[in-house]
Amino acid sequence: MPSEISGQRPGPPRFGGQPVTNIRNVKSPHWRGWLAESSRCIVPATSFCEYADTKPRKTPTWFALFEDRPLNGFAGIWTSWHGVRGPKSAPIEGVHQLFGFLTTDANAIVAPMHPKAMPVILTTPAEVDVWLEADTPAALALQKPLPDGASSQEARRRTVLLSARTAAHDVKRSLKSRPWTSQ
Repeated sequence: MPSEISGQRPGPPRFGGQPVTNIRNVKSPHWRGWLAESSRCIVPATSFCEYADTKPRKTPTWFALFEDRPLNGFAGIWTSWHGVRGPKSAPIEGVHQLFGFLTTDANAIVAPMHPKAMPVILTTPAEVDVWLEADTPAALALQKPLPDGASSQEARRRTVLLSARTAAHDVKRSLKSRPWTSQ
């Protein structure tokens, strides 16, 4: 398992379509092999964005655990893949390290912007350990929304979704220093 996301591209391949970054249907045979312990990773994040359907353009709405947007981690998967990736203007042929992250039902805070889903956010060092080291059924038990009071909405603010140099131990250290909601 890579220790950092640096150089990885979002979106494991999907047969017959565009790459997928958000992985929800973990019962699909397509994802089954990538849910093994050897393919799991932590996708470091400080917040995530959903878009309000406003006119003439959609409005970005950012969600974070706290106003200061502490580092946390999404339950992710990664794989090596050979093919063509990158922009149409400069496609790159070769082996690519790809990642995606699990999603789950939206909680009451996220649902007004995106009623179907939100990322699976790991909020304790123990959850990080379970996701990275437990058998698949125990790891997939983490695929649940945050409690409704565990995230705050930040509208129209720009932020960086991924921290490319952050490894799982940095996420765990950050989680240990925060007063998270009870499980």
